[in-house]
Amino acid sequence: MADAKVVRDTTELNAHKQKRALLTRSQLLRSARAVFARDGFEQATVEDIAALSGKTRGAFYANFEDKEDVFYAIFEDNIARDMEQLGPLLSGLPTTRRRVEALADYLAELTNDRERMLLNLEFKLYAIRHDLKRQRLANLYTCMCLRSSLPELTRLLPQLGNTPRLSQAIDSFAISGILDGLALNHLFNPDLLGKRELARYLRLCLRELLSKSPLPNTGWKYP
Repeated sequence: MADAKVVRDTTELNAHKQKRALLTRSQLLRSARAVFARDGFEQATVEDIAALSGKTRGAFYANFEDKEDVFYAIFEDNIARDMEQLGPLLSGLPTTRRRVEALADYLAELTNDRERMLLNLEFKLYAIRHDLKRQRLANLYTCMCLRSSLPELTRLLPQLGNTPRLSQAIDSFAISGILDGLALNHLFNPDLLGKRELARYLRLCLRELLSKSPLPNTGWKYP
């Protein structure tokens, strides 16, 4: 009986530690998003991220290697959440046309996440300013996009799967660039470029991408 109690207590203690560790990581990620958006990726410091979350510098390094590592953790978290939401959203629609429209609306809605949009822009600017890191960071970014998003989207929008993998990567990167540019101008002047206009231009972009291959049984006619 005593041994069983020790095992049970140890299990509960480990579960409690794991829960606290996950909470600490989550708090650090939220702080990093806020600090990156406020100060810019390059000017942000590990100390500021830790302080905003109420954690120590040691706690940061117990969870992340450096600022680049925490960025990728944020990026992976964003993509995981997108895929979790996009799956049920798009699979419930009967036609490719409706799915593309819903995807465009979803991407336009992302621009309301000011921190996320600024973080995407800041990180790319950081990579451009540091040429020795640029190609490595660009390659990692592209691989993460392909690994995390395209498999789900090619299931929901099968026409994407008709193009070679390199072409898929280019299409994905182009859409990301268009979204970044639209988001930047939306944040700069939301009265001129509102969400409706954002969705319209994104929809045009997605239509062009899918027009590379035939769309059987969708009833979609391109001009």
